[in-house]
Amino acid sequence: MAAPVFYSYFRSSAAWRVRIALNLKGLRADYRYVHLNRGGGEQFKPEYRALQPQALVPAMRMDNLDLGQSLAIIEYLDERHPEPPLLPGDAAGRARVRQIALAIACDIHPLNNLRVLKHLAGRFGASEEDKAEWARHWITLGLSALEEQLAGNSGRFCVGNSPTMADCCLVPQWFSAQRFGVDVAAFPTLGRIVGHCQALPAFAEAHATRQADAE
Repeated sequence: MAAPVFYSYFRSSAAWRVRIALNLKGLRADYRYVHLNRGGGEQFKPEYRALQPQALVPAMRMDNLDLGQSLAIIEYLDERHPEPPLLPGDAAGRARVRQIALAIACDIHPLNNLRVLKHLAGRFGASEEDKAEWARHWITLGLSALEEQLAGNSGRFCVGNSPTMADCCLVPQWFSAQRFGVDVAAFPTLGRIVGHCQALPAFAEAHATRQADAE
């Protein structure tokens, strides 16, 4: 079976999630790098938009299927390669994992996404500090809710004692929070979970600074 072709950008939280999932599954991928700033953004090139019409990373070509959206890719990987599972075996557990993953991927991350921050600057004249304050506000709001949700209601990881898709989402968002100057000490439960994750090679090797295209 040919290795999946994976389109990534080192700092993209969404691509980072998939890198973790690939590592946890022990899957090798043929990495292609899409620089989101170079030349106005390589994601806008016609050849990439033919693969990913949203002009976003990540994207994956696997089994003659072209996929975008990190959670769709992770769930596809989990169905095609069930071990180790990234979703629990019971319906309630799967719902909890998806709840956390979606809270990050749909509610927190989009508001501090590169294209949103660029629009704030270009359309509304937001300064670098304005953009950072915007990101801190929404990240803090989202992580505060997750901290309340998981305090006293998690195992070593977000759901139970094995990493799941929820942890694949949490770790990149945590480091994004730090990059924008969020006081992450306010979230001890999340910090504990991230610490357990980062102790695993699958998470550590997916870190932005360890990617071939890192700057």
